[in-house]
Amino acid sequence: MLARKLLLVTGIMLLTVVSLSAQERRGKKSKGKENTEEAAKPAAKPSGLQWSNRDMTYHGKNYDILDSAYYPKFRAKQFHRYLEHQEAFPPKPRNMWEVGLGGGLYNIAGNVPTLFLWQKGGGGINVNVRKSIGYVFSMRLQYIYGVAKNLDLEPTTGYDAPYTKFDYTPLQFSTPTKPADAIYRSTRMESSQFNLDFMFNLGNISFHRAKNKMAFFGYLGMGALAYKTRVNALNDKFESYQFASIVGNASGSPKEIRKSLQNSQDGMDKSWETEAPNTGRKKFMDKKTLDFAPSVGFGAQYRINKNFNVQLEDRFVFPADPYLDGTRYGANLGNTVSQGRSSDAINYFSVGINYNIKSKKCVEPLYWVNPLDHAYNELSYPRHMILPNPVLPDKDEDGVTDQFDKCPKTPAGLPVDAHGCPMDTDGDGVPDYKDKQLITPTECQPVDADGVGNCPCPEGCKEMANTNNNNSKNPCGNINAGALLFPEGSTKINKGMQVQLATLAAQMQANPLCKVVIMGGGTGSKIKEQKSWEHVNAVIEYMSDKNSIGRDRFIFKYGEAGEENVVTFRPANIDEGGDSNVPPPHPDIR
Repeated sequence: MLARKLLLVTGIMLLTVVSLSAQERRGKKSKGKENTEEAAKPAAKPSGLQWSNRDMTYHGKNYDILDSAYYPKFRAKQFHRYLEHQEAFPPKPRNMWEVGLGGGLYNIAGNVPTLFLWQKGGGGINVNVRKSIGYVFSMRLQYIYGVAKNLDLEPTTGYDAPYTKFDYTPLQFSTPTKPADAIYRSTRMESSQFNLDFMFNLGNISFHRAKNKMAFFGYLGMGALAYKTRVNALNDKFESYQFASIVGNASGSPKEIRKSLQNSQDGMDKSWETEAPNTGRKKFMDKKTLDFAPSVGFGAQYRINKNFNVQLEDRFVFPADPYLDGTRYGANLGNTVSQGRSSDAINYFSVGINYNIKSKKCVEPLYWVNPLDHAYNELSYPRHMILPNPVLPDKDEDGVTDQFDKCPKTPAGLPVDAHGCPMDTDGDGVPDYKDKQLITPTECQPVDADGVGNCPCPEGCKEMANTNNNNSKNPCGNINAGALLFPEGSTKINKGMQVQLATLAAQMQANPLCKVVIMGGGTGSKIKEQKSWEHVNAVIEYMSDKNSIGRDRFIFKYGEAGEENVVTFRPANIDEGGDSNVPPPHPDIR
């Protein structure tokens, strides 16, 4: 009956495994087709890391470590400290419980040889629940129901109760007139076993792949064993067996002797009618003997998918009890009765299937998760890592990096535009520092090499020129216009800007009545307007703090047309007014 149950359980598990494997293969085939189609397309070149706007896509194989839904509330503090770079280690994520069902071979290593399942021996079934403590250690609670059968395959004259009660004479009680009876002992042990296992896992921490299909584990178990052993000492008529007639040839092979004893017509019946001796300890669960049963074991798991895995396991149980197989005596040592083993042991070899239970958002049991997955992906695709600001080369120190500088050899100290070229206010092709006619009307262009247009001087132009060169009438004199380019996401004044602003400061000190307009580009959104204000404010504060130019000598303008990282400056027009202190438009936006 037990063998049929075990075969049924094993068949159900095999069908489940085959079905899950087929689904896995179909999924891989469909993914393979998609991958083949993608592989046929030309490979896209990586765009490179955007330092100010990182790719926040999760690239790992286990779970997104920046997703707060994976962490229970009591770990929220550590998670927030990790996000704020106050803690280097992320918290442990919520992970699944594992439940399992299995069955296999249940055997006793004792004084009477054991019978395996294919020898009409016993077997066992088990259920278990397991929870991960960390990436290596876990705990498991397991219940095993087992039936073990033992049968002598050679005759013995060393035995004790209950055979001595049924007219069998053992060697130790024999006399010349009453010789010893050779018998074949047959016992059946039924047990219930509860185990608490402290398990350690190998294989999930890998330096060369994100996930492994195989995992190996070992464990130490603390448990309780409740068992009852019975002996088949009498036939169906409650008479002693005539073993000589059942076996016939006592010197035959063990296989032939076993088949003769198990023959349903001429052999031994399957009653196991008599209770075997035991240690006399406390009884439990249908008068079973209760023993403390430590154990050790090892096994391997194969991962089918996120929820299912199959498992092979071998457990060795060591109760301090010599009566598991129903006797204290071993095989004869010549004409001497062997005292046998001081304690018997149990071996349970099983195959099982496990299912991971998902409740809230959680990861697989941690013994399937590679903790290095996050570290390696953070190195390849930084999302949380603190990275230094890149230092970009600027050989001519004009504030425009060489990568974007269209005029890479600008003379030192000259104001430049956003492209790194000397300012050309009137756009006549002659830079301001060479232009003798700083603002040439469009209709007077093209100009000569000095930037002078081809229009005749209109009435009063000479007087205007004299006025422009007379500081008493035009307070700005020859202060030049310029442009500053801030690095992406920064409000710091770099070395190139410092050179430009030093030149502007010298010019303003030479023209103490002149005001300068500082204009920041950036319009179309609140973020751009706030950045524009911050850039303009940084320039004015630098001029005030570092160059001792009063803040009231500047006109503050932001949100003008143009890029939000560009700030331009120019001398104020005669009678042009404006505030030097302007409140930030959107101070709460970051």
